[in-house]
Amino acid sequence: MYVITNGKLITEDTILQGYDLLIENDRISRIAPKGEMKFEDSMEVIDAAGGYVTPGFIDIHSDYIEHMAAPRPTSLMNFHLSLREAEKELISHGITTMFHSLSLFKETEYAYKPIREPENVRKLIDLIDETHSTKHLVRHRFHARMEIDNVDEIENLKSYISEDKVHLISFMDHTPGQGQYRHLEIYRNTVKSYNSMSDAAIDVLIRNHQTKEKLSVEDMKEIAEHARAHNIAVASHDDDSFEKLELVKSFGTTISEFPITQEVAYKAKELGMYTVAGAPNVLLGGSHSGNLGAADAIQNDSIDILCSDYYPAAMLHAIFELVRKYGMDLADMIRLVTINPAKAVNLDEEIGSIEEGKKADLLIIEKLADDFPVITGVFVDGKLIQKTNYRI
Repeated sequence: MYVITNGKLITEDTILQGYDLLIENDRISRIAPKGEMKFEDSMEVIDAAGGYVTPGFIDIHSDYIEHMAAPRPTSLMNFHLSLREAEKELISHGITTMFHSLSLFKETEYAYKPIREPENVRKLIDLIDETHSTKHLVRHRFHARMEIDNVDEIENLKSYISEDKVHLISFMDHTPGQGQYRHLEIYRNTVKSYNSMSDAAIDVLIRNHQTKEKLSVEDMKEIAEHARAHNIAVASHDDDSFEKLELVKSFGTTISEFPITQEVAYKAKELGMYTVAGAPNVLLGGSHSGNLGAADAIQNDSIDILCSDYYPAAMLHAIFELVRKYGMDLADMIRLVTINPAKAVNLDEEIGSIEEGKKADLLIIEKLADDFPVITGVFVDGKLIQKTNYRI
């Protein structure tokens, strides 16, 4: 048993001061005003030192594991090592549930990544699944990012779903001329940042991508229905029009990842979809692709969820940046990385908020003298897995 005392508890609705929180086994057992709870010798008292006590962060979109497994395009590290080392970093950033977003790409002519070869993706999927029954730190989950030109992977994806190894699916379309690359000049600059292709060669690349075979609407509907039968949420990626939103909504999509414009984000919300933006977008002051700015969208109440995307540290710092720079409410911002993603992926009955009876996935967040937020305590499933003490 643990008692967390001297902290400000950020619940789903408010911030409670002067309360103690009791953890028994893997659950939040009791939340009571300070002084009401009798401390017993069997309890370990954790002093939050005036810091915030929040739910653990739930990151539903991050390809960080690809970087850990392949820190250079052709340098493949041991995958078991990569996953174990990644989770040690994740807890330092407050991420207690991670949806590793592995890409099921068919090909990327201008930036080949062996980590995205089907056999390597399969190895990582199997390792993620194995963590459920071995010692681990965070809650590992698999987010299948299905590029719609990868028709060869349809049956494999269905198998992963049937094997209960998939926990979220997103349909992605990186065809130049729409979505993330609706501005072809941005696509050209992206390609050139990877190699020295000529404009003529890029023109050929664009035509190839625009004309290649892709999943049909019926293929996507079939995959989505199979996912929903297994209680797996389905997302659409880089939505850029009302028509696309209506289409993906028709086969059960409930999450819109990285809507391209403010109008599309509003429409997704109107259709009852959860909207996702990247936390790095907040810290960078806008999208690196010239699309929707996350901070503006959050101020306009059109974004429900922040994910780390590719930079795990961004979730913690984006929250406090939104409070400090834009005057947003801290409890509202915490929901972007806790209960809102939990609801989007059907985990909110167990995690995502500080409530009696829920899993004790908790963080203690303190601030250094320069107002810099730091994670000083991490609980997952009621176990204290990290305590950090800063020194003078």
